[in-house]
Amino acid sequence: MNTPAHILIGAALFGRGPGRAVVAAAAIGAVLPDLSLYLMAGWALHVQQIPPSIVFDELYFSPAWQKVFAVDNSLVLWGGALVLGLALRKPVLMAFAGSGVLHLLLDLLLHAGDGRPHFWPFSDWVFDSPVSYWDSHHHASIVVPLSAMICVLAFSVLWRRSGWIGRGGGAALLGAEIWVAYQWLMFF
Repeated sequence: MNTPAHILIGAALFGRGPGRAVVAAAAIGAVLPDLSLYLMAGWALHVQQIPPSIVFDELYFSPAWQKVFAVDNSLVLWGGALVLGLALRKPVLMAFAGSGVLHLLLDLLLHAGDGRPHFWPFSDWVFDSPVSYWDSHHHASIVVPLSAMICVLAFSVLWRRSGWIGRGGGAALLGAEIWVAYQWLMFF
């Protein structure tokens, strides 16, 4: 699933509560599992000038990159943070960790051939889902429109809860999600 979709869905489901901090925590929790990929790929592509085919076909699957992904995509760590938030009754921590766990569960289900080791530190095993959020050889032609519809629904929930700044941010995320979804369908 694309990062804008994770943010919209995570914020809609976990961004309820007192104050803006809960919504912000849910949005940050939705982004964090993808942050290392953006940083490492951005550095490799734009600073080191490594071709995209090497970055996404080789480096992405390298042991070094997978070790980083194992930490920030660990359902064990994120689940522990969620349990802690629930035990302490801290809405900000619950929103942050809940959104992160949701991100990882969706990734677990929607990464065909490009999954991550979600059970670190107990295992480096990677689930190879039969369904992909981007690859039409793995049902993306069904997943992409469904994901877009869920994002529209999440945006409508956020629209009702937000002021103009939140609505503008949500609209930008929805626009990004629809643009990226279109790209996946056209090119993959």
